[in-house]
Amino acid sequence: MNNKFRYVPLVLQWVLNLALIVLALILVVLLGKETIYIFHFINDGGDLSKLELLEGLLVYFLYFEFIALIIKYFEAKYHFPLRYFIYIGITAIIRLIIIDHESPMDTLLYAGAILVLVITLYIANTQQLKRE
Repeated sequence: MNNKFRYVPLVLQWVLNLALIVLALILVVLLGKETIYIFHFINDGGDLSKLELLEGLLVYFLYFEFIALIIKYFEAKYHFPLRYFIYIGITAIIRLIIIDHESPMDTLLYAGAILVLVITLYIANTQQLKRE
């Protein structure tokens, strides 16, 4: 019975790898679209607001970070480093603060969440938890 299922992890790993490659290609296309959006802002002489440009830049970095995460996954022999997820979380919360800053209490809570993520990043980079 054990011999029947020995290929299951290998097949699932291949499926995961192919799905991540497809996801990476989609992210590269979206990153290209975001690049065109940013250059459109620069070439139009600023028809878009500076807030929209800043939002576009943060979305650009989110795409960039997800692509870097997928690259690191393959370089680290099928392992997602924790600190990349923390970087993505910090960037996403900063984007949220820029987009939705109507309530001071919400902004303070978002800033507290960033502080927690920075502390987590510090702990994750200690020698005991570092894998690379």
